[in-house]
Amino acid sequence: MEFFLCVLGMVMIVEGLPYFAFPEKMKFWVQKIHEIPDNTLRRFGFVLMLTGLFMVSLGRG
Repeated sequence: MEFFLCVLGMVMIVEGLPYFAFPEKMKFWVQKIHEIPDNTLRRFGFVLMLTGLFMVSLGRG
């Protein structure tokens, strides 16, 4: 559980950094996301999950 909390904390830091450093650009990109079709976002999310799973398996291996 301790490792999980550390990983979750690091993800939150990485996710929050662009909003802290470039809030005006993030507003622009969030608006752009509304224009992307749902299927494209779904595929992108799936690829990100597979990449993350691969990276975790490399790190644990």
